[in-house]
Amino acid sequence: MPDPVHPGAPETLIEHWQKRRGGMGLNPGESLPLPDADLGAIAAQRVPPEWPAMAPDASRHAQKAREIAPEFAGQSALYHLHALLIAHLRKRRFPDHAPALFRRLWVERGDDLRGSLSTRWLMSAVITFGDHGATEGERALGREMGMMFSLMKLYEFERLFSGSAPDQPYRLGKRADADLPMGMEPFSLATGGLDINLLAPLWQRALDEPVMGPLACDLLHRLNADRRSVFARLQAMRDKKRKRMGDQPET
Repeated sequence: MPDPVHPGAPETLIEHWQKRRGGMGLNPGESLPLPDADLGAIAAQRVPPEWPAMAPDASRHAQKAREIAPEFAGQSALYHLHALLIAHLRKRRFPDHAPALFRRLWVERGDDLRGSLSTRWLMSAVITFGDHGATEGERALGREMGMMFSLMKLYEFERLFSGSAPDQPYRLGKRADADLPMGMEPFSLATGGLDINLLAPLWQRALDEPVMGPLACDLLHRLNADRRSVFARLQAMRDKKRKRMGDQPET
């Protein structure tokens, strides 16, 4: 029997995962804004282009605030706060009111956040809803979308080592004659609907969620418009396959 990919799993995997989730402590006098903070006032502030130098005993909270500040220099302090909340909420321990403040940002300032944040931070927000959503619907949708985007990132990164550009579909005649892992059944390129079966339920659930739904829909629209994903390449290969078979794609 071949050696496992991760020796000692699941214990070693969980131990490594937990080490990366140590809390971001705050020093005396440091805090996140209060749950009822004036978000309009925070939004009107601007992230300074230069951040103060860190003291030798700076907290992990202060270090993270400085680390992410350059990305938001000159922009609204609300975006910096949003990123800092996500950083806290990825840990095992965080200020008690951080989940409520994160969700309040999306309830009251969701349009602004969706229109201004990069796709990277919107994905991070969806994943954060998976752990800290206020309803089971939010948490379930966040976990499912987080899993999809995380697996996409793994696959798309590995695919770069093939030498193929992200928007370049594979040639139909180059398929390897090999079994899929774990005895999985092959995917039918011309008639299979695995990709649609994955995306359609996510989109349907996103349409039903009042707070995080618009965020999820925005990300799904961005994915649908990007010709560099596995979904776009599969559709291009499917269209080519059907054309060869004399069958036109459904409309």
